[in-house]
Amino acid sequence: MTVTEAPPASPAPAAPGPELRKQPVRRKLVPYWLLLPGVLWLLVFFALPMVYQASTSVQTGSLEQGFQVTWHFQTYWDALSEYYPQFLRSVLYAGTATVLCLMLGYPLAYLIAFRAGRWRNLLLVLVIAPFFTSFLIRTLAWKTILADGGPVVDVLNTVGFLDVTSWLGMTEGNRVLATPLAVVTGLTYNFLPFMILPLYTSLERIDPRLHEAAGDLYAKPSTVFRRVTFPLSMPGVVSGTLLTFIPASGDYVNAELLGSTDTRMVGNVIQSQFLRVLDYPTAAALSFILMAVVLIMVSVYIRRAGTEDLV
Repeated sequence: MTVTEAPPASPAPAAPGPELRKQPVRRKLVPYWLLLPGVLWLLVFFALPMVYQASTSVQTGSLEQGFQVTWHFQTYWDALSEYYPQFLRSVLYAGTATVLCLMLGYPLAYLIAFRAGRWRNLLLVLVIAPFFTSFLIRTLAWKTILADGGPVVDVLNTVGFLDVTSWLGMTEGNRVLATPLAVVTGLTYNFLPFMILPLYTSLERIDPRLHEAAGDLYAKPSTVFRRVTFPLSMPGVVSGTLLTFIPASGDYVNAELLGSTDTRMVGNVIQSQFLRVLDYPTAAALSFILMAVVLIMVSVYIRRAGTEDLV
């Protein structure tokens, strides 16, 4: 019998060097390094000003004598009890403008997404064309359009539209400027693109084969829209309404230029307290109250909408 020698054992794999061990660690740190500039931006330009305004809201004193932190939370109650009509007016005007933007923006977004064809890009440019000019200039243009004795007011008066709005309390006689209707019109026009663009993005993502399948099942166009199109576009609806309502509720330019003292919103009060009255604690408290009200309303709205897939 012959004894064969066992094959030589394969050498054990060499332990990875320090450079190889560092590579996975560096790869894990890459996302954090990419997030670092954005986090620093939020800390410097959002978190720190919020902390400063929070400390300002609980201060007492005057501009001449100086303000000191005395934890005077009574400022919040005083501000809310004195200016609650402006809060209610802001919510009412912003809500009305949001509903009007949805009613005007959804058909236009639907047209661009499904029926525009080669004109799609042109229509999208026209939607964002107002952004090419200043927000202030656009609002001043509406002041000219709605001027007393102008063609728009004459047409509205001829068809009896102003009689209806006057009965609803939106206008006063044959006058449109310095009325709630003018403020809501300015809000609707200025924030309409913020409604159309998310709606278009959401509608454009819908697979056309779903509409074809619904048609093959003998569904009527109204049924296709109600059961397929609108539910799938809900992320755009939620995003558009939020992008419209949130800035509209804190806006003060439209109420300042198109309204009067009877149509002042909470944004006008905050601006006046900061720049004219120089009551910084009250202005800061109003800002935080507005933020809290909007956050609560947005949270409830998102839950009721039943979607968190925002575009």
